[in-house]
Amino acid sequence: MNVIRFSDLCAQGKAAGQRVFIRADLNVPQDDAGHITEDTRIRASIPCIQMALDAGAAVMVTSHLGRPTEGEFKPADSLAPVARRLGELMQREVPLVSNWVEGVTVQPGQLIMLENCRLNKGEKKNNEELARKMAALCDIFVHDAFGTAHRAEASTYGIAQFAKVACAGPLLAAEMDAITQALAKPKRPLVAIVAGSKVSTKLTILKSLASRVDQLIVGGGIANTFMLAAGLNIGKSLAEADLLEEARAVIDAMKARGAAVPIPVDVVTAKTFAADAPATTKAATDVADDDLILDIGPQTAEALATQLKAAGTIVWNGPVGVFEFDAFAHGTETIARAIADSAAFSIAGGGDTLAAIAKYGIEKQVGYISTGGGAFLEVLEGKTLPAFEILTRRAAA
Repeated sequence: MNVIRFSDLCAQGKAAGQRVFIRADLNVPQDDAGHITEDTRIRASIPCIQMALDAGAAVMVTSHLGRPTEGEFKPADSLAPVARRLGELMQREVPLVSNWVEGVTVQPGQLIMLENCRLNKGEKKNNEELARKMAALCDIFVHDAFGTAHRAEASTYGIAQFAKVACAGPLLAAEMDAITQALAKPKRPLVAIVAGSKVSTKLTILKSLASRVDQLIVGGGIANTFMLAAGLNIGKSLAEADLLEEARAVIDAMKARGAAVPIPVDVVTAKTFAADAPATTKAATDVADDDLILDIGPQTAEALATQLKAAGTIVWNGPVGVFEFDAFAHGTETIARAIADSAAFSIAGGGDTLAAIAKYGIEKQVGYISTGGGAFLEVLEGKTLPAFEILTRRAAA
């Protein structure tokens, strides 16, 4: 994608002395007392902020946090804990500025945090007046929040329309590069793993990928629906019987291209959905009426692992079983380790997928781990994200 990159502006000396507005994703989890429980997103934002400071810019950074009501400030919605944690990590004071839309003062070499951008009336609806006021605060707008790239809001889209310069920060640029490598210019064969509880939530993704990938692996409740569509008994397993025709359409679309959606040949079942439920491995044709399918079986897992090890590119979204329960985690672990061992370029996204990657310690073996859940899914659906669209348009202007 042809966008202006903030790293290039800094390298060319074009950020020196400029007012730089960074839209980061600092939406971190907090406990009931307001303490940050996990600071990965704050740590991930630092390279862009430090890049701007090193370039001699006057730096403003903002983010959303939680789901505040616009125009109604509550202490729980404040970025104050985030500013404190960022200050600790960067070993400098990070002042928090409220009511900043009408104007803010920041000097070259200085870093300030602007209070929760979703407190501003008109933020979510991308109000033009608000966007223009934001744009007037800066000389360079830097979008570095992939997690919000699928939303056209004032601090993510409108400001990019009206700022003097609009560019992609290092996090957003890395996502763009990884997505392009995986989907726009993939090394073949391209294998996609789409798993989850419901076909309905991933149907458009499945349809989009069916026209592009060489192999489409389904897992979890989605696989159960595909098994049902293939005429197999799935007992009392989670499935969507009203979407069988949609599942068959995906199978037919793959078949028409000489590709396939592998249907499990063996599964791991239980009589109840519980971590301590006895697990039984059986042929996919032997599922009883009172069985729950909670994982793919070892034969299926090994066959899929063989495909993944021979892949050129792998896109992974979702575990293939109830990996939170150790008795039903073998399939997901086998898939994860096959991806880790594959020479393919791999891109993974989605909360459960990231949890599985962390559980099996394969972070360094995955080519790229996407930080944006909803944005990642919309890319897989074949949508052009608003952030990509506006930054590409501004680069061409």
